[in-house]
Amino acid sequence: MNVTIDRMECVSCGACWNTCPDLFEQNPCDSLSQIAEPLRFCGDRAEGSLPENQIRCAREAVNLCPVQIITITPDESEKM
Repeated sequence: MNVTIDRMECVSCGACWNTCPDLFEQNPCDSLSQIAEPLRFCGDRAEGSLPENQIRCAREAVNLCPVQIITITPDESEKM
């Protein structure tokens, strides 16, 4: 599974990083949410790989996000 954050629409409420601190974190420079560094795709703060053990937590973060900027999608191998 993959996870994406629309960082430009983030309101820095903290719902995602408080719910899933191993998956999301607050950027210290702009205060916006980002994918935790070890899970990022090629260093992209807005896209990452979602480990199996974080799926439930990520879904909770999706539901708690007041501006609905987090999306979870299957990766290419799961689409086949």
